[in-house]
Amino acid sequence: MTAAGRRIVCFGELLLRLTAPGRELLLQSPRLDVVIGGAEANVAVGLASLGHATAMVSRVPANALGEAAIGYLRRYGVDASAVTTGPGRMGLYFLSPGAGLRASEIVYDREASSFAQSTAGDFDWDRLLEGAALFHISGITPALGPQSAEMAIAAAEAAAARGVPISFDGNYRAQLWQRWPSDPRTILTQLVGKADILFGNHRDISLLLGAEFSGDGEGRRREASEAAFAAFPRLRLIASTARHVVDADTHRIAARIDSREGAAQTEEVAVSGIVDRIGGGDAFAAGILHGVQSGRDLDWTVRAGLAVTALKHSLPGDASLFAPRDIDAFLAGELDVRR
Repeated sequence: MTAAGRRIVCFGELLLRLTAPGRELLLQSPRLDVVIGGAEANVAVGLASLGHATAMVSRVPANALGEAAIGYLRRYGVDASAVTTGPGRMGLYFLSPGAGLRASEIVYDREASSFAQSTAGDFDWDRLLEGAALFHISGITPALGPQSAEMAIAAAEAAAARGVPISFDGNYRAQLWQRWPSDPRTILTQLVGKADILFGNHRDISLLLGAEFSGDGEGRRREASEAAFAAFPRLRLIASTARHVVDADTHRIAARIDSREGAAQTEEVAVSGIVDRIGGGDAFAAGILHGVQSGRDLDWTVRAGLAVTALKHSLPGDASLFAPRDIDAFLAGELDVRR
């Protein structure tokens, strides 16, 4: 586990997710199910469930919606003392869950949220990063706009200057980047340049480096990883999943970690009867960081990451709520009722 007294600090926007009930289209009937979400918050909750001390840094409106988001974090053991309030509104996103051969669809409504209106000067990183074991951030924050991009870069620079390892999940969201005259490659390159751990695959690395990688499967991923290690001297691990979507109910997923010395790769597992795939990538990040912070080797860590992401597909909501015993049971193939 993370060393006693040291926290994993996650920074990003807290959101409300409004989901069409069952497998309906949005507003097919006049109802929506509501859960708290947000990529970085999902990682914080997932890691807290795995026994790590975590803290969330964010900003929400001073109303019942913001209070609900803070209460949600506290309910699952995340330190929410650095979630402040400010002008603006709660960010929202709407989900129409997929069914059969119809893919899930997301609509964002995040303009002028309290978090998006925040600036780099609103966060005292000397205090917020004191005693931190790891700092986790994603590519969603800089995609919100130029002010948020400056805020994300300032946060990463503050962590790097203080010697706090940085975990960065690319989380490329085209809908967000396309809303403004953005330069994703330049911005994301600055962030990855500060990172020790990158969650991303060969496509993410292609975006960063402006390069194409030949071959298929493992060879292409290794080529991309070696190019990223050469371009970003701080990087020490790159973790990714490969997902084959059969239909909305059945996916085949494999996981991989690349280090500078080599790689660990899992076999593909079939994930069927999917309840909710949203947050699967955040669950994978939580599983990988659990292995890293627990001092496990790459082989165990990549299998733990696959375990948590596969299990997340069985759970409604944005975040993984699984404990270490659930990883152990998954790796042991225990599928029957535990009595």
